[in-house]
Amino acid sequence: MESTTHYHAPVMLAECLDGLAIRPEGTYVDVTFGGGGHARAILEQLTTGRLLVFDQDADAAANAAPLKSDARFTFIAANFRHLRRYLKLYKAEKLDGILADLGVSSHQFDTAERGFSTRFEAQLDMRMNQQGERNARQILNEYSAAELQSVLGRYGEVHNARTVAEAIFAARHSAPINTVNDLKAVVERYAPRHREHKYFAQIFQALRIEVNEEMAVLEEFLLQTPEVLAPGGRLVVMSYHSLEDRLVKNYINKGKLEGEVEKDFYGNELKPLRSVTRKPLEATADEIERNPRARSAKLRIAEKKED
Repeated sequence: MESTTHYHAPVMLAECLDGLAIRPEGTYVDVTFGGGGHARAILEQLTTGRLLVFDQDADAAANAAPLKSDARFTFIAANFRHLRRYLKLYKAEKLDGILADLGVSSHQFDTAERGFSTRFEAQLDMRMNQQGERNARQILNEYSAAELQSVLGRYGEVHNARTVAEAIFAARHSAPINTVNDLKAVVERYAPRHREHKYFAQIFQALRIEVNEEMAVLEEFLLQTPEVLAPGGRLVVMSYHSLEDRLVKNYINKGKLEGEVEKDFYGNELKPLRSVTRKPLEATADEIERNPRARSAKLRIAEKKED
């Protein structure tokens, strides 16, 4: 089975760079290196500054190899939920900007054997970190029907999550669900007519988020950002589905992952960030035509308040 090692163009590159408001001597972090398109563009704007990047995917680490001789560049082979720990290790604790391009890279989607895409027949893996212990096959074959329903409903917003979860639970007693086609054969009868592709995508999204603990990782990351940003430092986050975007929006606007913003005795809002953009930025029609992945992207920009 063929797979491509090509990384697509970075989404909303100009908007991300503008959002970071890069200073040539500043210290920046890209927590989702992927193909390195955003990171390379940031480096081009630095003189004496530093860029630290995170990625847990071995393919991304290989892609970063040509940059590792650059003294301004540091590659960190880790999940960005460990942001604060590694910044302390590399003595880069006060940042001028953080970029997070969430979700799955085009390369991961296009590499058939990674099992992220509905387009290829492959083992259901979906691990961003290929050394991770849990893959999608284990979830499908080991979770209870109630657990499967919870995953599909919460992370895929699948309207008939209970019915599909019970169908998966029943089907695996006849034969394990190990491949993309195995799963599609079980769930296709429950897909809305003429919307099968979107339905499969919702199920795959739910499994991928569960495998990689993506929502927990995002929550942990957001909570660390005020501590590691310098006053005036920028947080630039690009999300691709409503669950991520809602979390980012709440944290920027309320200083909390959920609930209402807290206020002090005098009625002043207690939140560490201020939103730079009233609404999320979206890709232009021209960019979407060139790079369809940009269609669902929403970009939010925030700034650390002065102490």
